[in-house]
Amino acid sequence: MPLTATAASLAEVLDEMTAEGAAELTEHLAGNALKCYACGHRCLIKEGKRGICKVRFNEGGHLRVPANYVAALACDPTEKKPFFHCLPGSDTLTFGMLGCDLHCAYCQNWLTSQALRDDAAVSPPQVMTADRLVAMAKAYGASMVGSSYNEPLITAEWAVEVFKKVRPEGFRTAFISNGNATPQVLDYLRPWTDCYKIDLKSMSDRNYRQLGGVVDNILDTVKMVHERGFWEEIVTLVIPGFNDSEDELKRAADFIASVSPDIPWHVTAFHQDYHMQDNANTTAEQLVRACEIGRDAGLRYVYAGNLPGRVGRWENTYCPNCDELLVERYGYLIRQMKVTSDGQCPSCSTRIPGVWS
Repeated sequence: MPLTATAASLAEVLDEMTAEGAAELTEHLAGNALKCYACGHRCLIKEGKRGICKVRFNEGGHLRVPANYVAALACDPTEKKPFFHCLPGSDTLTFGMLGCDLHCAYCQNWLTSQALRDDAAVSPPQVMTADRLVAMAKAYGASMVGSSYNEPLITAEWAVEVFKKVRPEGFRTAFISNGNATPQVLDYLRPWTDCYKIDLKSMSDRNYRQLGGVVDNILDTVKMVHERGFWEEIVTLVIPGFNDSEDELKRAADFIASVSPDIPWHVTAFHQDYHMQDNANTTAEQLVRACEIGRDAGLRYVYAGNLPGRVGRWENTYCPNCDELLVERYGYLIRQMKVTSDGQCPSCSTRIPGVWS
């Protein structure tokens, strides 16, 4: 699809903010063509063309990828990512770039993710260095640095450059991702990335194709992230009329439990956004029912998000063995935190999986 004039001018700016793509994510083919392994689309990119994400492109047989800028930057609670089993009460310096490999109609970060696809999605890039992000993380008192806001897989090289600087300074690192990954990109990220959040948007391939993806790619990523030893948490935005049927929620819960019953599953409330204005907002009752489905599937840590104070016990962390209240939350606020620094329940010494220190 050709770029419009507005998107083309932004593309010209972004094309100057690039570096050579990682060899681990690039396959060189005949005729100066390339295959890119940054995301599950595995784009074949001919000379002078772009991948589906619009921000990775082939220049003279070389893969050019985003570098040295941010389009969104904030330091806010780690629970907002959401990670509930990673350093409760801490802050995460979160940066994002532009572009995405999906085009979800309800995207809440569409101003950054849909750049080059939607003329209204213009978040001007700001020149940035990895060293500057390290300094900012220190100044804000963050404990973790994460890549989010757009799809971080398509800007994996920049994230790794940043993580290589912040990790030796004692910061944890995180990807907040749609999960449309490849084995190659996960192997590339793993040495520098601690935590990985995946949006499991649906269990329906038909639904995923509306969003620009394939469900099997996401399910494979859930397994691969767990196998590689990232700390993994999964989010499902429960959208009435799209993915909220009892059958679909049960299939999602059963699938996650089959990978590991210790993976936290966050079911969060949808609100009308971007191009999805006809679906109803999610109620507290619908979230609580989704949590009960997760519990019945054998998941030990199920959470309801986006409706603080309205979902009862489903905001908190309890010991799966003795039911001790371990982390009490109200939205992103931690009211009490009892998990020991070595990750145990103080009452019965059951190990609580996560990153606690």
